[in-house]
Amino acid sequence: MTATTTAPASRKRSGGPVKTTDRAKAERNLGLKLAAPAAIIMLLVTAYPICYAVYLSLFRYDLRVPEENAFVGLDNYVLILTSGVWWEAVLATAVITVISVAIELVIGLAFALVMHRAIFGRRTVRTAILIPYGIITVIAAFAFRFAVQPDTGFIGDVNPLGGTIGSFATIIITEVWKTTPFMSLLLLAGLATVPEELQEAAKVDGATAWQRLWKVTLPNMKSAILVALLFRALDAFRIFDTVYVQTAGQFKSQTISGLGYNALISRVNLGLGSAISILLFLMIIAIAFLFVKGFKTNLGTVKGED
Repeated sequence: MTATTTAPASRKRSGGPVKTTDRAKAERNLGLKLAAPAAIIMLLVTAYPICYAVYLSLFRYDLRVPEENAFVGLDNYVLILTSGVWWEAVLATAVITVISVAIELVIGLAFALVMHRAIFGRRTVRTAILIPYGIITVIAAFAFRFAVQPDTGFIGDVNPLGGTIGSFATIIITEVWKTTPFMSLLLLAGLATVPEELQEAAKVDGATAWQRLWKVTLPNMKSAILVALLFRALDAFRIFDTVYVQTAGQFKSQTISGLGYNALISRVNLGLGSAISILLFLMIIAIAFLFVKGFKTNLGTVKGED
C-alpha cells in the first residue's frame, strides 16, 4: 500500500507525465463538440468579410470610375503607408487610446474599490456607477457636444471643439465617462479573487490602506487588470462614433476608423478603404498579441512564485 500511494506522488513531484483519464478525455471531447457549432458559425461570419476585404485591397476599385478598376497588388498599402494623413490618423488614435484607457484604469479601480467595499446600499452604488455604460455611445457623444458648445452648453463663450487640444479633451472625456463603468466592472471581478486573509494579515502587520493596495491588492489582480486593459484598448483603438459626432475628424482628430469610413463610404473607394481596414485589423491583432503575451508572462510569474 505504501508503494502504490507514494509512487504517483513522487512521479508528479518530479514533473513526469500524468496520464489523462478516460473521464477527462470524454469531458474534453464533449466540450469541443459543444463549442464547435459556435466556432464554425463565427468562422463563417468573420472569415468571408476578411478574405473579401483582402481581395478588394489588392485592386484599384473606385465606384466613381469603374472603368479604371484593375489589379494593383500592394500599391494601395504603399500609398497608405507613405501618406501623412494615415500617420496623422494613427497618432490621433494612439493618443486617444492611451490617455483614455489610462484614466479609465485609475478611475475604474477607484469605482471598483467603492463597489467592493460598500457596506450600505451596495446595489444602489453599483447601479449608479454602471448607468453611463448603458447609454448608447452616439447619445453620449451628442450630449457632451451640446454641453460644450457656446449656444447650448454651460461653459460660456469658449468652444473646446474649435481647436485641437479642446477637441481631443472633449473626445477623451466622453470616452472616459462612457466606458469607465466597463473597466470598473472587470476590475471588480478581479477584486473578488483577492483573498481577505491576505488583507487581514497585512492589516495585522501594521500596513496602511495605501500599502495594502500596492503590496497586496494590485499584485493579486494583475491578470484582471491585464484583461481589462486588453478589452478596453482594443475597443478604444477602433473609436469612430464619438469622433464622427463631435469633430468629424477636424483639428487633427481623425482616427483610423474614420479614415476608412471616408474612403469606403464618402469616396466609395473600395480598394483603398479595404486596405485601411486590413491595416487596422492587423494593428488590432498586434495589440492583442502583445497583451496576451504579457498576460501569459504574468500567469507564469505568479505560478512560479506560488
